[in-house]
Amino acid sequence: MFSLSSMHRVTPSQLQHAQRLKSLPKHAFWTCRGTWKRAGINTFRCLVGCTLGDFSALWALQTYTPDLGMGSIMALSMTSGLSTSIILETALLYWGKDRLPLNTAFNTAMGMSFISMLAMELAENAVDFHLTGGVVALQDPKFWGAAMLSVVAGYLVPLPWNYYQLRRWGKACH
Repeated sequence: MFSLSSMHRVTPSQLQHAQRLKSLPKHAFWTCRGTWKRAGINTFRCLVGCTLGDFSALWALQTYTPDLGMGSIMALSMTSGLSTSIILETALLYWGKDRLPLNTAFNTAMGMSFISMLAMELAENAVDFHLTGGVVALQDPKFWGAAMLSVVAGYLVPLPWNYYQLRRWGKACH
């Protein structure tokens, strides 16, 4: 049901699945534990890639090019987070249990839901910027608290969308 190879188009069986779901009471759509579990795993995999790339770029850019300005640093950090997430997902699909051919793994990673990834990045950066001004201060415990809150926000914001994609279409976003 959670096929990675069917991420780019809706198949007739996916349409039938979506029609069956329409007959459920609205609240029942959101009660599938298996789908929440899979959505949680997918969201976590994306979170690891996005967070590694984003926070690493924030630190490097602030350390070596502080004159760029916070807007540019945040935009470049988000781009880094998206790129790292795609690289990590490609590696997991290629070397992990899916064992997809490299080209297929890369195309699958590129076909991920950019809505979900952008929402994750925006949530992380909005919380981080609100709490720290976007300043990476590794020696400050407040920075680490803000970092944890931003990661939690980055996980929770796209989670319902990822669940929806899985439940409605049987498609993995990540």
